[in-house]
Amino acid sequence: MANVTDSDRARLRSAVRRGNVPTMLAVLLELTADERWMDPRYQPTRSRGMDDNSTGGLPDEVQAEIQEALVEAVERWWASGRPSRGWMEDADVERLLNFTCGESIPPDFAPMMAEIVNGPRATPASGKRDERLHAIVIGAGIAGMLASVELTRAGIPHVILEKNDDVGGSWWENRYPGAGVDTPSHLYSITSFPHNWSTHFGKRDEVQGYLEDFAEANDIRRHVRFRHEVTRAEFDDAGQSWRVTVRRPDGESELLVAPILISAVGLLNRPKVPNLPGIESFRGRMFHSAEWPSELDDPDALRGKRVGIVGAGASAMQIGPAIADRVGSLTIFQRSPQWIAPNDDYFATIDDDVHWLLDHVPGYREWYRARLSWIFNDKVYPTLQVDPEWPEPSASINAANHGHRRFYERYLRDQLGDRDDLIEASLPDYPPFGKRMLLDNGWYAMLRKPHVTLVTNGVDAVTPTGLVDSDGVEHELDIIVMATGFHSVRILHPMDIVGRSGRSTKEIWGEHDARAYLGITVPDFPNFFIMTGPNTGLGHGGSFITILECQVRYIMDALELMRSENLGVLECRAEVNDRYNEAVDRQHAQMVWTHPAMENWYRNPDGRVVSVLPWRINDYWSMTNEVDPEDFHTEPVRAGAAQTATTGG
Repeated sequence: MANVTDSDRARLRSAVRRGNVPTMLAVLLELTADERWMDPRYQPTRSRGMDDNSTGGLPDEVQAEIQEALVEAVERWWASGRPSRGWMEDADVERLLNFTCGESIPPDFAPMMAEIVNGPRATPASGKRDERLHAIVIGAGIAGMLASVELTRAGIPHVILEKNDDVGGSWWENRYPGAGVDTPSHLYSITSFPHNWSTHFGKRDEVQGYLEDFAEANDIRRHVRFRHEVTRAEFDDAGQSWRVTVRRPDGESELLVAPILISAVGLLNRPKVPNLPGIESFRGRMFHSAEWPSELDDPDALRGKRVGIVGAGASAMQIGPAIADRVGSLTIFQRSPQWIAPNDDYFATIDDDVHWLLDHVPGYREWYRARLSWIFNDKVYPTLQVDPEWPEPSASINAANHGHRRFYERYLRDQLGDRDDLIEASLPDYPPFGKRMLLDNGWYAMLRKPHVTLVTNGVDAVTPTGLVDSDGVEHELDIIVMATGFHSVRILHPMDIVGRSGRSTKEIWGEHDARAYLGITVPDFPNFFIMTGPNTGLGHGGSFITILECQVRYIMDALELMRSENLGVLECRAEVNDRYNEAVDRQHAQMVWTHPAMENWYRNPDGRVVSVLPWRINDYWSMTNEVDPEDFHTEPVRAGAAQTATTGG
C-alpha cells in the first residue's frame, strides 16, 4: 500500500465496522497514546465465559467513536510512511489489556502478553551448519515441525522419522466428520506463521492444509523420512549417542545414530479400543474415530444406515451432529455426560474485512491474539482450585465453580426444553471443568432428533449384528464408531526407550506413571527431550501450540548450552526431577481433576494425573524460558563420540 487510494480508505472504513471493538481500542491507544481513550466511557465490559465480546458491551455510539478514531489514526499512520511498530514495555501492555479486557489481569502475565503483542524477539539464523550436534526427531506433527524449523535456524543437522505418509500428526490421522479445534483459530496458530482462517474455530481440512503450508514454507519435508516408524531407542554411554531403530516402509529395520533425540509423538496418537467380548464377530463396519474410512465421506454412504457411536467425549461430540442428518438412525452410548459450553462463533465464518484488519492495521493481529490468550488460556484457572471449606461434596468445588455449574445447567435445560429424559441423562453430577470443557456444536439439538437415541449404559459385548449394553439390551447396528479415546497416559507408547542404565521408560515409570522435569527431560536419559510429555497437556483450555513453542524454546536453549560448553551429555538430575514432580502432584491434589466425583483421561488407573499441566500456561511459559545448567549433570564430549548421524543395519 505504498500509494493510498480512495478504495483503500473505503476498505478501511468498511473493515472497522466488522472488527473486534476492544482489540481496535487497544490498537488505537497504541497508535495515538491519547489518554482520553482510557476514559471509563470507552472501557469495554468483561467478557462472559468463552466469548471474545466483539462489541465490548459498549453502546453503538461509543463503538462508532472508536471506529472513526481508528480510521483517522490509521490514515495518519499511512501518511507518515507506515513506520514499524515500536516495542511496548510490559507495564504498558498490562495497562492496555486491563482496560480493554474490562478486568484486572494478574501483573505476572505481563511478560508473556508483551511477547504476544510485540512478537518474539527474532533469533538470528546460524550462518553455517554445525556438525558437532545432530538430532533425530520422532514425529512430523506440529511439535516435530516446530523443532525442525528451530534446528535448521540453529544450523543443527537433523532427520525426522514419521510413521504416516505426510506431515500433520493427529490432524493428518483424524479425518472424521466434524473434526476441528475447540480453541479459537487465531490462538491455535503458530506464532511465526499467521493465517487468515475462514472460521473462528478451524475445521480439520483447513488445519491440515495450514500445517502442510507451514511445512512447505519452511522446506521441512526435505528432513522427513515418511512411513518410518521408530520402535526402539537406546542410549550408548560410550558413544554419548542414541541408537535408534526404525521400521522402514519395506518392513526392514534400520539403525540411526545421533547424540540428540527429540520425541514429538504427541499424547493422542495411539487409539484405545476396549477389548469387548465378541469384538471380532461384528459383520458390519467397526473402526476407531481416528481411522474413519474415506469411503464413508460420500454423502450417500451413511444414508439409511444404523450407526452407533461408543463414547460421548470430544470426538463423539463432533462426529454425532456432523452425521446425524445423513444416517437412518444414530445411537450414542454414553457412560458419562460432558459439560458443554455455548459459543455463538463455533461455526461462524470470519469476514474478509476482518482478514483485512489482521493484514493491514498495525498491531491488530497481535492485540487480538493477546486478548484470546487471556480469555481462553488461564482466565478460568483460579476457579479450578478446590475450596476445602466448600460444603458441596460432588457437584462443584468452590463458589465460582458452582456459579459455572448454574450457568451451564441453565444452558443445557434451555437447549433440551421439555425433554426431561435427556436433561436427566445429560446433566453431569461432577464439577464443571472436571473434564475438558466442550463447545456446543449442535450436540443438544442432535439429541432431540427423533431418530437419535442416547443410551446411558456402558457397552458389555459385541454381537455379529450390533452391541449389547450393560442392561443386556442389544442394539442392532450397521456401523460402529469407537470414539473411545487414546492411550493418553501411556507416554511414548509403544516405543521402547532405553536409558544409560539399561532400563527402559516402561521399567522406570511402569505402564502409565510417566514423570519428567517440565515434562521434557528425564534422569537416566541424557540428551533426550520429550515434547507433549507427561503433565503438559491442557485441561483448563488454551492452545497447545503455545505449550509446544515453550518446549521448543527450552530444548533449543539446552542444545545451545551443549554447543557452547562442548558437552557430550546433558542429563536431568534425579533430585530436580523428583522435586518438580512432587510439586506437580501437590498442585494437582488441590485441583478439580483429582476430584473423586468423575473419571477422566487425565488420570492413570491409580488416580494420579499424568496427562495435563497443573500450572497456568503463563507459569509454564516462565518455567521454560531458559535452561538452568544447575538442573543438569553434564559431561564433556569424549574423543571419538558419535556427534553426527550414521546409519547401519
